[in-house]
Amino acid sequence: MPHKYFDDQMDDEEVLMVFRKHPIVMRVGLVLGSIGPLLGVIPAAIKPELGFGWFFGGLALGVLGGLILFFPSWIAWYYSVFIVTNQRFIQITQKGLFHRSVVDIGLSQVQMVNYEVAGFQQTLLGFGTIMMQTYMGDLVIHDIHHPAKVQKKLLKILRDEGVIANAYPAVADKDSSEEHER
Repeated sequence: MPHKYFDDQMDDEEVLMVFRKHPIVMRVGLVLGSIGPLLGVIPAAIKPELGFGWFFGGLALGVLGGLILFFPSWIAWYYSVFIVTNQRFIQITQKGLFHRSVVDIGLSQVQMVNYEVAGFQQTLLGFGTIMMQTYMGDLVIHDIHHPAKVQKKLLKILRDEGVIANAYPAVADKDSSEEHER
């Protein structure tokens, strides 16, 4: 029996791609976490006569407090994952410490996969949005690292698995109109 990469993996299912959001999604936690060390050294900064013990002790407590403030953001980023197998696309989203949502879409339901990089920050840091059109509706995934590469790889996987998905709506319209003429 082959190794299972995640709990809900079926016996005949092969994992083809795993990806996460860009680490930029942790920016709020990083800002909150950096406040901890600053607050920790305030007593020693106000009263220098307390000495280095208070400074380093406050710094250590501030770093610990900062890590505690940063931890939920890291958990949400690390445990939010996108898995593409030879049968389905799975989006696992961790929201906080005790809330997880799972979206499971069969590869045969995917019609189109597009991406968008909008704005200076997304262009500079290399993240954007993946938009998947399915028979059930649209799935929009924000803050994906290197969306062009992810889109290209998703389309390759779909093609290799025999699913016809187009990256551009005009191509789909042209192909369907040619089939109707025959």
